Amino acid sequence: MGELQTPAPMLKVPPSGKQVFLSLGSNLGDRVANIRKALEQLTGLGVKIKRVSSYYKTEPVDFRPQAWFVNCVAEAETQLMPMQLLHAVKLVERALGRRSGVAKRPRAIDIDILLYEKVVVRSATLNIPHPHMAERRFVLLPLRELAGNLRHPITKQTVYEMLQETPDRSVAALYERRSASAEIFDSEPRRS
Repeated sequence: MGELQTPAPMLKVPPSGKQVFLSLGSNLGDRVANIRKALEQLTGLGVKIKRVSSYYKTEPVDFRPQAWFVNCVAEAETQLMPMQLLHAVKLVERALGRRSGVAKRPRAIDIDILLYEKVVVRSATLNIPHPHMAERRFVLLPLRELAGNLRHPITKQTVYEMLQETPDRSVAALYERRSASAEIFDSEPRRS
């Protein structure tokens, strides 16, 4: 796990940034610490973390014989375009030890772009909204905490509706409750 290398200067995110939702998960080492490091590193790459859901302990999906995950969802703001955001996410994953080409295996961090405003992107390297978000309780439960009435840009279903209709019955239990604020990521002190 190395230091984060960024080819571009640090970006300040103005208040007019685009709203994005990211899913973060870890099932190696100190899972919560891995997620917190990822959030901190994203902040340094032009992704201002606004709120973070509670953490959920979740059983692996698709490839089961491995350690359980800790997952959460972060609401963020960014001026990065979708492909730039994907590049930032991949930089953070690599900095925290993720290796490309190793899907569905144990990993220190996994970050998915769930939503980027109401934008729909379909390419060989990026799909927004995330094509499997409606099928994953470990995504929908924490997303419901932050934006239960948010509508999927294609299906128009709310997060509440997707959660009711998901065929996923995997276990996702509250692991650590959070207050949803992201004070630890704010670069400026709060004023009373």
